[in-house]
Amino acid sequence: MNCYSIAVLGAGSWGTALSLVLNSNNHSVNLWMRNKQQYTNISATGENTKYLPQIKIPSTINLFTDYIKAIENTDIILLTVPTQKVREVIQSIKPFIKPHQIIVNAAKGIEQKSQLRISQVIQEELPNQPYAVLSGPSHAEEAARNMPTTVVVASEKKSTAELVQEVFMTAQFRVYTNPDVAGVELGGALKNVIAFGAGIADGLGFGDNARAALMTRGIREIARLGNAMGANISTFAGLSGIGDLIVTCTSMHSRNRRAGILIGKGKNMEQTLQEIGMVVEGITTTNVAYELAIKYGIDMPITEEIYKVLYEGRNPRDAVANLMTRSRKHEMEEIVDTTNIDW
Repeated sequence: MNCYSIAVLGAGSWGTALSLVLNSNNHSVNLWMRNKQQYTNISATGENTKYLPQIKIPSTINLFTDYIKAIENTDIILLTVPTQKVREVIQSIKPFIKPHQIIVNAAKGIEQKSQLRISQVIQEELPNQPYAVLSGPSHAEEAARNMPTTVVVASEKKSTAELVQEVFMTAQFRVYTNPDVAGVELGGALKNVIAFGAGIADGLGFGDNARAALMTRGIREIARLGNAMGANISTFAGLSGIGDLIVTCTSMHSRNRRAGILIGKGKNMEQTLQEIGMVVEGITTTNVAYELAIKYGIDMPITEEIYKVLYEGRNPRDAVANLMTRSRKHEMEEIVDTTNIDW
């Protein structure tokens, strides 16, 4: 296998875990972090104690607080910063990016102000730059411990997707390819909304039945909006759709689910974010998804109720009652896939 030089921008839990995956494949890894205190702590302890404790970071991973030096002479720039910071980071490094460097995004969200997917943000800032998105059911805590993990990489160029697949693939980290960039990005972002709802249901003391209903009807909502935004329906039956939805709705590793549980137990937004202590992508994504549903005329009742709980102060029990007493529906309401995505 060829070895590459890779800059990982963002030393949160996922950026750290992916650095470990790439390092295990004998790639040269530069891990950049904005916080100098974090740099000092990792350098001294060999651990990312805040975001990924009790996981050793080998000295072969190079640590940086200077993004110019971090991306210099690298083949791939991996973005693992929170979604709402992606444009800011790209604008900072834009003057130093070379045409051959592949941008790989691993953040799962939609830019709030513009309602753009990350590939669209990159296209605005860096037209014609090679781009891929990496997504799927993947908790950092497990990937970092070499537990079997399977993800998907999507790019408009087959050669780009296959190169990124080769770079990340290990015996414990399996990577599939997909041409549907929009579907992979939207699946990874929108599942956070449903996971938040699943957490609220858990916090209210509901059981497996409620969670299964939310997940099943939730993927239907995701597919409806995704297809309206240009994604292929079949993508949502894959790793970045139902796969990521399952892991995020059922695991306590999921910040979105944990935040939803706290809301369901009666905590307010400020208390919830303080207790979680990290960015919760689903809170922002709920706002964006609600606005996109209105924009595209898509019926998304679960998303709408979660939005009203988070942003309008609706009682979570009232939100559940509203969902359960909606007018009768046929389960198999038609979604016509109008896309024709292929390499």
